[in-house]
Amino acid sequence: MASIKILSLNVGMPKQIRFNQKDVATGIFKSATDEHLYLSYLNFEGDGQGDLVHHGGKEKAVCVYPYEHYSFWENELQRPLDYGAFGENLTTKGLLEADVCIGDVFKLGKAIVQVSQPRQPCYKLSIKYGVPDMPLKVQQTGYTGFYFRVLEEGVASKADELSLLHRHPKAITVSFANRIMHQEKDHIEGIKQILEVEELSVSWRKTFLKRLAGTETDSRERLSGNL
Repeated sequence: MASIKILSLNVGMPKQIRFNQKDVATGIFKSATDEHLYLSYLNFEGDGQGDLVHHGGKEKAVCVYPYEHYSFWENELQRPLDYGAFGENLTTKGLLEADVCIGDVFKLGKAIVQVSQPRQPCYKLSIKYGVPDMPLKVQQTGYTGFYFRVLEEGVASKADELSLLHRHPKAITVSFANRIMHQEKDHIEGIKQILEVEELSVSWRKTFLKRLAGTETDSRERLSGNL
């Protein structure tokens, strides 16, 4: 794994946005901060999610997005993007989906965090960018980012180090999990491999178990994230 850098720490509280003639609460609009913030088991101080049924919680406490994908999306959207463009808490460099494994443990400032699942894009991205199929585009590219759960609470900032403490022995990458979830949905052996990772989030485990049982048909029906 290459040298990891935190380019930006982004937080924001939910806002009410008008979408399809309804008021929708979303935390996708986050701002960069240089402050040292306390990271609890649920989130950074000053951060929040609009939909606590599908977003946030202990297994989605921190959303991470690789800056390496920004140029692709700037070209796709035909506009420059600021840090936090995807509602992520951490905009990073050197931490791609193909390198990160479910269950990997990192030191983040004074906190200890662990990869729990890929980020599942939701329609709030469509609200922000006015692109109806934006969640599907993110899903299809595999440029999803991922979530950390918090193992030990502590203070962190943009200036702090994000370093790998423990590589999970099963070596199931976020990219592989994305591919099995969204493209190779009938890859039974792949599903079984992912389910061997005890640290996989409860929601993704339920989906894969349903798929093994033949009851999960289309993951696009459940697009959700940390917003």
